[in-house]
Amino acid sequence: MVRSMTGYGHAQATLHGRELSVEIRSVNHKYFDFSVRTPRGYSFVEDKIRNFVKERVSRGKIDVYVTILTVDETAAQVILNKSLAEGYIRALHELGAEFGLTDDISVSSVARYSDLFTVKKAEQDEEEIWNDLRTVLDEAVQHFIAMREAEGVKLRDDVMGRMEHILSVVEKIEDLSPQTLENYRARLRAKIEELLGDASVDEQRLLTEVAIFADKIAVDEETVRLRSHFDQMKKMLDSGEAVGRKLDFIVQEMNREANTIGSKCQNSDVAHLVVEIKAEIEKIREQIQNIE
Repeated sequence: MVRSMTGYGHAQATLHGRELSVEIRSVNHKYFDFSVRTPRGYSFVEDKIRNFVKERVSRGKIDVYVTILTVDETAAQVILNKSLAEGYIRALHELGAEFGLTDDISVSSVARYSDLFTVKKAEQDEEEIWNDLRTVLDEAVQHFIAMREAEGVKLRDDVMGRMEHILSVVEKIEDLSPQTLENYRARLRAKIEELLGDASVDEQRLLTEVAIFADKIAVDEETVRLRSHFDQMKKMLDSGEAVGRKLDFIVQEMNREANTIGSKCQNSDVAHLVVEIKAEIEKIREQIQNIE
């Protein structure tokens, strides 16, 4: 299934005393451009997250945001630096005595000195954290991919609709080619008769000139290749693979065929149709920039 490179996914859960949240979003990019933000102390999961996502997504500028909040703090231990506390209290007493201040020292006033306390947390089980986070990450990635696929369906339908329109225009050009040739034959005969007057026209020479002109304006090779490009594009869009860059190459080839047809055309109606084809090709090119 075709995927857009624009997507968003989010999931959260509380596992083993931790609130885990993962948010993933992406926009267009030529390659796989990945960044992840994790809370301090959890950098050990960053490479794992990157590899997990890369196995499921091939292209796009992808940003992942991870939040981990510890709900159960019973394992944390607060340690008081007693000698430092004694030093603070002694200094405060001396301050009051030296300047005649009211001695209003209390626990709350001393506790304001944050360096008196050290919070010692239990060692983290990195494997447990990663397993829990992977569960949440997997759900977020599923939502993310589902959105990219939904957008991809719209992109595919739009591209195929424009390709169908291009083919209908190609048919008009093919229908106009015999008319262009016949008009040239008529103009050439009239010009020759004007120059020769009553003299007879060399029909063989006329046929030769018309054949040369027909070869110059023939666009059947280009229209055949355009149809071939259409078939290739359809197969790629239905392949279920990441085909964005391949599609970009096909669009370049289509544009080249359209330019060739435009350079050969000797008919204003054909010229207008070529402009219409090129406009549709450009719109297709813009759309496939969004395809993974």
